[in-house]
Amino acid sequence: VQLQASGGGLVQAGGSLRLSCTASGVIFGNHALGWFRQAPGKEREFVAAFRWSGGRTTYANSVKGRFTISRDNAKNTATLQIDNLNPEDTSVYYCAARSTWTTNYRSASEYDYWGQGTQVTVSS
Repeated sequence: VQLQASGGGLVQAGGSLRLSCTASGVIFGNHALGWFRQAPGKEREFVAAFRWSGGRTTYANSVKGRFTISRDNAKNTATLQIDNLNPEDTSVYYCAARSTWTTNYRSASEYDYWGQGTQVTVSS
């Protein structure tokens, strides 16, 4: 299983980006898919997660209302729409997956597969 994250870039505060996570070697079914981010000198933090088969989407309080997860079954791709970016959102963003949903979806250690990360930089 390989995850490929893309879509990062440099944007001004208030701008938007759309991150994508495309999987190969697996067809998503009951998988959990999560997004995490890590800023320099900080621990990796939970951003959002959802169950691929539907029914549950959850966001960190710091991004709620600004970040939106969606999925494209045909392309085996999950996207993270990020709106109203602020400098505190500057991080490397990672997508991650595991074969089944977990109630401990906020913990990075729960995920078996990780993408390589994509850099998001927000200027003030």
